[in-house]
Amino acid sequence: MTSKLRFGVVNESVLGGSAWLDHVRRVEDVGIDVFLVRDHFSAGAYGQQLAPFSALAAAAAVTARLNVGTLVLANDFRHPVIVAHEAASLHHLSGGRFELGLGAGWYQPEYEAAGIPFEPPRQRIDRLEEALAVIGLDLDVLPRHQSPPRLLVGAGGPRMLGVAARHADTVGLLPAPIKNSEDRDDPRDLLPAALDQKIAVLRAKAGDRFPALELSAFVTIRLSDHRRADTEALITRRGWSGIDANAVWQMPTILIGSVAQIREDLEARRERFGLSYLVTSDRALPALTEIIASL
Repeated sequence: MTSKLRFGVVNESVLGGSAWLDHVRRVEDVGIDVFLVRDHFSAGAYGQQLAPFSALAAAAAVTARLNVGTLVLANDFRHPVIVAHEAASLHHLSGGRFELGLGAGWYQPEYEAAGIPFEPPRQRIDRLEEALAVIGLDLDVLPRHQSPPRLLVGAGGPRMLGVAARHADTVGLLPAPIKNSEDRDDPRDLLPAALDQKIAVLRAKAGDRFPALELSAFVTIRLSDHRRADTEALITRRGWSGIDANAVWQMPTILIGSVAQIREDLEARRERFGLSYLVTSDRALPALTEIIASL
């Protein structure tokens, strides 16, 4: 590989007190680079979730090397000045280890539960871009001895790719735009051609900024000694049609097979697509531990 891969895990293990802190320490010990928390107050989206800033402050307090970050904050849930103050504070207190991920929001039931209007994507994206401008100006609210937090923007469609191209340090490439909570899982969005198209749009919109952008994606990882059988089981479980195992093995965000096979796939994806920051669930920590140890 031409540069070191980064690995992040999203917290899906909501444990009690010291057990959760022990879990965070294990994440650091096995060589993960970033510990991430989603931004949902409803269990309907991904199950029970911890509030991001308090959870990440606790994670940063019991680790020394591990970066912590949001994947991603829903922009409509907080005023951008408050986001900037929280981000600057956590970045300062963690010794420069906070990464700020932002998105336009997508899970409509949460908006309804909180009494927040769920407006069309165009309006939510307009607000996000306004917020990014404010946050960019206000991240120096505290004296700092390090650079400001890295900024990640998740993007799956041309409009959001443009926002990420103008503002982000890291672009979280999504299979498709997340318009609402009813979006379907279409395997065609995961094929190499689909990612090539998104990267081409990003490159065109970013211009001179493109070489400095870090490209990231959420990946599915399955260690397996029975690659074909387990891939076919994955196809069945996700309800995909018109896709066979060979097509799945080419998907940039699906990693399935032995440690050696996945290591080879990681190298190929880094070379072909420029993906250098890969994120998965912390439930895949055992598999990711083996993979990282082999690199």
